[in-house]
Amino acid sequence: MSDLFQAIGRKLLFSFDPESAHGLSIKALKTGLLPACTATNDPALRINVAGIEFPNPLGMAAGYDKNAEIPDALLKLGFGFAEVGTLTPVAQAGNPKPRIFRLVEDDAVINRLGFNNGGHDAAFQRLSERRARGGIVGVNIGANKDSTDRVADYVAGIRKFYELASYFTVNISSPNTPGLRDLQARESLKELLGQVLETRDGLAETAGTRRPVFLKIAPDLPDSSLDDIAAEIALHPLDGLIISNTTLARSGLKSINHTAEAGGLSGRPVFERSTIVLAKMRQRVGVNLPIIGVGGVDSAATAIAKIRAGADLVQLYTSMIYRGPGLPGQIVKDLSAALRRDGIKHIAELRDRDVSDWASRNTPD
Repeated sequence: MSDLFQAIGRKLLFSFDPESAHGLSIKALKTGLLPACTATNDPALRINVAGIEFPNPLGMAAGYDKNAEIPDALLKLGFGFAEVGTLTPVAQAGNPKPRIFRLVEDDAVINRLGFNNGGHDAAFQRLSERRARGGIVGVNIGANKDSTDRVADYVAGIRKFYELASYFTVNISSPNTPGLRDLQARESLKELLGQVLETRDGLAETAGTRRPVFLKIAPDLPDSSLDDIAAEIALHPLDGLIISNTTLARSGLKSINHTAEAGGLSGRPVFERSTIVLAKMRQRVGVNLPIIGVGGVDSAATAIAKIRAGADLVQLYTSMIYRGPGLPGQIVKDLSAALRRDGIKHIAELRDRDVSDWASRNTPD
């Protein structure tokens, strides 16, 4: 499917502006026109993270299925889990268009969407309807741009989707909602984690099921901020980290067009920066806290590099824009092949092998 996409599908989709192409890809997955991936069901790829049994470590990152329209279609492509959102309590249009820009020479994208989504109620209805189908579906929650109490927006997300989410991601790292990244500062983070996790723990006691909560941070944080985040999460029953979101940096780009556009950069150029931050955080939080590595994953090799740098699971999004819907299934197959080739019995054996190397590097200017 990947070769066919490269030959036909990519050319067709790239004839549309990026946001229209995104909408068409969602519609294609809704119709079931794309063939499902043959599941590998490789025991060497199954992994328990935060109390959840993942069939394989590859997930679809938030940002693609913003409104929880196609989580099951994504799982059929070979992903071990899918994350929907970012969802805000009230529907919002996001930032003015155009707001997505392809950097083709870099296999990258700049977006300044601004949490455009249909709000909690619409997504709740869709997730309720697919509940019996199973599969691991995480819910990424955020705050409305005009919210007067952003912490309350995150609490509302936990309450709304508690019975439906496999896990939650608290997204405080998007660069496209003004002031949102300020929640990564220690005092703000203390309040946010305190209220979100207190709400989760209360609901867990009532429901008898504890939903994991992950915190998604930016790749642009200095070491002092990483220290503060690590120190603060050590004081709270957080279940894991997602590292990282898009970057504001523009170093090392080959593309000439669109590089000056405002917004977050994703794709291949983010791999090094995000992996360095991943390793640095692994050193700070220790071996027990789960981490999901995101940023520039486009092959089994890059997925393994993230795991060796300290990730338990990995996610992708932008690479599928360039490589097509066959990519996740191919990566999963290649992960199995790589383990067999190297005589590795389980993928978890690879974790942390290169943490020191990655953590010693300086992030690109």
